[in-house]
Amino acid sequence: MNLIQQYKAPIYDALESFRRQRVVPFDVPGHKRGRGNPELVELLGEKCLSLDVNSMKPLDNLGHPTSVIRQAEELAADAFGAAHAFLMVNGTTSSVQAMILSVVQSGQKIILPRNVHKSVINALILSGGVPVYVPASVNERIGIALGMDPKAVEQTMDENPDAVAVFVNNPTYYGICSDLTTIAGLAHDRGMKLLVDEAHGTHLYFGAGLPVSGIAAGADMTAVSMHKSGGSLTQSSILLCSDSMDPDHVRRIINLSQTTSASYLLLSSLDISRRNLALRGAESFERVSRMGGYARDEINEIGGYYAYGKELVDGRDVFDFDQTKLLVYTRDIGLTGIEVYDLLRDEYDIQIEFGDIGNILAYISIGDREQDIERLVGALEDIKCDRQKEPEKTWVGDFIQPEMAIGPREAFYAEKETIHLLNASGRISGETVMCYPPGIPILTPGERISPQIIEYIHFAAEKGCSLQGMMDEEMETLSVLL
Repeated sequence: MNLIQQYKAPIYDALESFRRQRVVPFDVPGHKRGRGNPELVELLGEKCLSLDVNSMKPLDNLGHPTSVIRQAEELAADAFGAAHAFLMVNGTTSSVQAMILSVVQSGQKIILPRNVHKSVINALILSGGVPVYVPASVNERIGIALGMDPKAVEQTMDENPDAVAVFVNNPTYYGICSDLTTIAGLAHDRGMKLLVDEAHGTHLYFGAGLPVSGIAAGADMTAVSMHKSGGSLTQSSILLCSDSMDPDHVRRIINLSQTTSASYLLLSSLDISRRNLALRGAESFERVSRMGGYARDEINEIGGYYAYGKELVDGRDVFDFDQTKLLVYTRDIGLTGIEVYDLLRDEYDIQIEFGDIGNILAYISIGDREQDIERLVGALEDIKCDRQKEPEKTWVGDFIQPEMAIGPREAFYAEKETIHLLNASGRISGETVMCYPPGIPILTPGERISPQIIEYIHFAAEKGCSLQGMMDEEMETLSVLL
């Protein structure tokens, strides 16, 4: 990294220069620096609205950058150790989809774990790619899918030598990291590309003692969600590429779906946040890791809860663990994760990232304070004392790995009918069903519905999970293939 160059923030500087010029706007957006919408100014502030501008020569154009945006992308590539970087304003969903659309064409296979984000499945619907799932291992105590065992990946590659790419989560929403370096070598030996979803891994590029980042491990492309642990505005992301990828081809793919009206608020937040991480990231994430470790120790001292960490590492299914993630298994106190999530928000004014059937995730980042950690720990102790009950026995979602009957694209466009969920066993799903967050599908188009899946959907709904994807808001019926 060229540390001297990393002090620059070209998009931010260009916006500040533009603001000082007091240019009269006869272009979009129509609020005209906020003058046409005073309530929006009151909400967001005059300076914010004055910087919500359209692409113009002094500010460059995201679809075809030649000046300040191009410079910002080059600085991002340098900071992350990549050959190329693309600033993305349609969220990391667009970064993930650009990766897959850049590599996987209709009918071509991609090897991946089943616990991918819904954006991956949607990308396969768009591209016509065929998913080949690596058999997943599950931690039976906490009910989460683990990483990709290189031996299982290699066997899947040998059984599918015509696959063009391998897709890996690094880390998963639950902090689990696979052996990326070994998987990269296996893929490249067979002429396959390695694509990595690092929506929850921005900090891996800057923090010491953390799991290896995708680019450092040899990935061809990685999708980095800067707004999660990197500090930029929500919906901003970065797509990184190694020198194995043609940047012009990737740009063309991105421009198929990314907006032509890029938000300069998002772009400048990426520019400023990249600078902040390059200059202060190591110190910041050392503090985040320390707070995460302290919180785990304190929560485990309470008893009943299980805040897990590096002890899960076995060198195979769990090659490493991201210690900045504060994940707590709650079922031993008789409460699901979503129930604890609701209690923290409704009774203690604490908003955590998610609760699922068995776990909660408190996202610790560069903006957290030690007193906030203490408040969370105290609230969890109160919940255990006041609300603990006998644990229930039920299916845990990641144990259920549906059979893929036909490909996602074919199922998505197939003729369908709507039937009651209770009558759907044995049928092929025509829609996606998932708890969001974390956004890992319970069912995807083309998968066969089992009695266990039906039971799990009902249990998740009963416990208050936010089920998405089903057209029926009451979650009583499901679209299935004829």
